Amino acid sequence: MSLRTRLLILVIAAMLVPAILVGLRFMQNRASEIDAALANLAASADDIASDLSEKIQGTAQLHYGLARARDLDTRDKAACSAFLSDVREEYPQFTGILTIDPDGHLFCDSLRTNRTLDLNDRGYFKEVKGLQGVVAVEPVFGRLTGLSVLQIAYPVRSETGALKFVLLASFNLNKFAEFHDKRLLAEKDILFVDAKGTVVVAPKGGGWSEPVGGSIAGSDLFRFAVAPDGEPFREVTDRRGHTQIWGVARSPSIRKAGLYILVGRSKDGLVAAANRRLYEDMAILAVASLLLLGGLWILTTVSIGRQVGRLAVMAKRLGRGDLNARIPTPHPRGELGGLMTLLNATAESLEQQRAAIADLSHKLSQSQKMEAMGQLTGGVAHDFNNLLTVILGNSEHLADRLAGNSELQRIAGDIATAAERGSDLTRSLLAFARKQPLRPREIDIAEKILGMEQLLRRTLGEHIECSFTFAPDLWLASVDPGQLATAVLNLVLNARDAMPEGGKLTVEVRNSSLGESDLDVNGEPRPGDYVMVAVRDTGSGMSPDVASRAFEPFFTTKEVGKGTGLGLSMVYGFAQQSGGLVQMQSEPGQGSVVRLFFPRLATQPGEDLPPAEQIVTQAEHETILLVEDDDMVRAYVENELRTLGYRVITSSNGPAALELLHQSGDVRLLLTDVVMPGGMFGPELARQATALQPDLKVLFTSGYSQDPVKTPDGINARILTKPFRRQQLAAMLRSALAAPSR
Repeated sequence: MSLRTRLLILVIAAMLVPAILVGLRFMQNRASEIDAALANLAASADDIASDLSEKIQGTAQLHYGLARARDLDTRDKAACSAFLSDVREEYPQFTGILTIDPDGHLFCDSLRTNRTLDLNDRGYFKEVKGLQGVVAVEPVFGRLTGLSVLQIAYPVRSETGALKFVLLASFNLNKFAEFHDKRLLAEKDILFVDAKGTVVVAPKGGGWSEPVGGSIAGSDLFRFAVAPDGEPFREVTDRRGHTQIWGVARSPSIRKAGLYILVGRSKDGLVAAANRRLYEDMAILAVASLLLLGGLWILTTVSIGRQVGRLAVMAKRLGRGDLNARIPTPHPRGELGGLMTLLNATAESLEQQRAAIADLSHKLSQSQKMEAMGQLTGGVAHDFNNLLTVILGNSEHLADRLAGNSELQRIAGDIATAAERGSDLTRSLLAFARKQPLRPREIDIAEKILGMEQLLRRTLGEHIECSFTFAPDLWLASVDPGQLATAVLNLVLNARDAMPEGGKLTVEVRNSSLGESDLDVNGEPRPGDYVMVAVRDTGSGMSPDVASRAFEPFFTTKEVGKGTGLGLSMVYGFAQQSGGLVQMQSEPGQGSVVRLFFPRLATQPGEDLPPAEQIVTQAEHETILLVEDDDMVRAYVENELRTLGYRVITSSNGPAALELLHQSGDVRLLLTDVVMPGGMFGPELARQATALQPDLKVLFTSGYSQDPVKTPDGINARILTKPFRRQQLAAMLRSALAAPSR
């Protein structure tokens, strides 16, 4: 028999001893595991009861604050309900919040049901009428919602002590139980029973048979629950032979409220932890056996003494997460030397992977944060611009009709100015979300910025030195000139605010080729050829925390009223939507530099477009088909068109508009919104309408569209962005009507 075989037999024999010890340990620990699990049932029930007591105390504090709110001291039922509805939205744990008159009738409630309820028969109402400064609590099924709730009532009294009204909050016991069910990982069943034995909240598990609203009065489980100083837990077997062990909360305050909280668990599940411990021990034993057998096998072939020690040190350091661990050279020949080399290579690879994962995680977090904010800010633009269209247009009408009253005319002008500021805000949000309608042109960026020089110098003031640097032979880029000017102006304004005591600002434009190591503010590489615009200042700079959030919308370090926090987010969105990227460097006390990169134009610029048609505001009695789903916008635009002298036919959706085109043959122009209900958007309506009347001209209006507006092939359509003024509408109408036919 070989030494190798003898060692293997010795190891197998040695494994019998720990195997027997594991078996004995299992038998000894099984009872203690079960005892600990049983004790945990009562502890879990007490924990739930303690949490519910805290919720009751928190509700009492809420009542105390609401009792002093002037909005509740009113007989205006609608206003009272509206106020409670707003409060209810801040506290979703309540199904409703209401007030009850001293005669027991419901006055107002957060659900705004306007129902008339007589609550004199409710126990909590009877109790609370005799209380002063404390709450009355009762578990019931809500009459307004039908849900299992804990009614928490508070008496609001006058200075003389007379009862003014009762505040009532309906705490949602179902959601409360669901929260603790998830916290307990659904390993335990939660049961709420009232003092009459009615099931208020039933367990989610399939082993429970009594539904919510049913009664367990007279059962062994209910007698155990209501016993004042009974055993800590009880074993109950149902009709199907399923055995459940229950623990009950002994909280005096909860039991006084007429609610009993029980936590149960299947008897079979109690030994699951002990079984898992056995499996863990068996797995550890198996792994140890394999390692020992492998070590002895190698010991019979190679001298391992010192080399095994070096390997053990390396393994321990790696086990502690020290990826800098290395086995120093020289390494022995053969398998051990190869293993050492492999361990070193593995540790180095893991170290690189850890760094790469951390970097990737940071980039992903930044990208997801910016994208989520972009989705959020872009979501409100369509309806907001519709509202601004109506506000702006009607304010113009008011200004015209109030020409004889300077004060009212000024107010109308202020309304128009506010609407235009709202429009600017929407455009900034869309710019950050990379969903603004851009009109890119092939331009020389340096020439555009040079044309802004005087404006920028006046903006900075005399206390700031300003210089411009333009590299020779600059590439062309396709950029929206207006948005570029706005972005540069925003950067210059931020630089000015960072240098209140004066300083130096430099605007630089040059060609730049980026590689894989050049990252944008999100930490993503964007290699390629770009035209770079850099704005550098010598101001106060930013800390790393502020710099990491600088491009978030509404984030600002300025005082209230000094900035919206949308400047840099608009710049970021504009650059991203233009196919470019943004970089920023800043250190406290060292100033900041923001670099915008716009992709190099691969083709030569085409010919300039001919100048736009002269604005004509007087119509020639043409007929216009107006299609707009928003009633207020449609009414406003219809009135404007008639004021301008046009004949108008209106429709609220595409299919109805096509029916009108079938009936009328003298329509000159289709004025349609882009996004509409009914399954037919503006572009599809334009395609079908021009198929019916080939000479029909088309003008789109759009407050915001998730996708760019795609004009159907062969249709020379124009787009008017909401909100718009009367003069803009008139100009676009004449331009569209004057366009040549197909």
